[in-house]
Amino acid sequence: MLNLKQIRYCLDQMEQMFPDAECELVHDNPFELVIAVLLSAQCTDVLVNKVTKSLFEKYKTPEDYLAVSVEELQQDIRSIGLYKNKAKNIQKLCRSLIDEYDGIVPETREELTSLAGVGRKTANVVMSVAFGEPAIAVDTHIERVSKRLGICRWKDSVLEVEKTLMRKVPKEEWSATHHRMIFFGRYHCKARNPNCSECPLLDICREGQKRMKKEK
Repeated sequence: MLNLKQIRYCLDQMEQMFPDAECELVHDNPFELVIAVLLSAQCTDVLVNKVTKSLFEKYKTPEDYLAVSVEELQQDIRSIGLYKNKAKNIQKLCRSLIDEYDGIVPETREELTSLAGVGRKTANVVMSVAFGEPAIAVDTHIERVSKRLGICRWKDSVLEVEKTLMRKVPKEEWSATHHRMIFFGRYHCKARNPNCSECPLLDICREGQKRMKKEK
């Protein structure tokens, strides 16, 4: 397991590699962000952005999503995985926003996770990106990078990974670290073909050293 000094080194290197890392889901307001993150479950941001380009032109408000049948909404997001279930959740979410929050996206994790299709990860993204609240949303990239480097244990759950990162990363850096770790995992420490040979963290990465030995 990495100590705090080594974790600091990892964070600094990721900042150098991806200084401008930010949310890649295209949106203009918190409501669009909630919809985009909901759609992104088990799906790439690139595909979500293709779908939301026309989706956000057609639907501007929660009322708009409820003005059509669920079948029509399903057709609008058909190219996205789990589209049937996601369409149902979008309409349930919109109904809750209208009935409970005057059509406005709430800002707390408890309120956000009460919405259909919104789990802790989605809530953390919205809190961080839309409202500037310090948060670390653990997706597959962050979980993979944290475990490969030895910041967390292999057996840790997603929630345990989040709590470990919150303990070991300064709070004022949570949101920036979240984006940088995603970029590091998405573009460098990839799931199938991590770029270990050119990684500045190879000397302290337990998984990278194992992989390099296997290649020799």
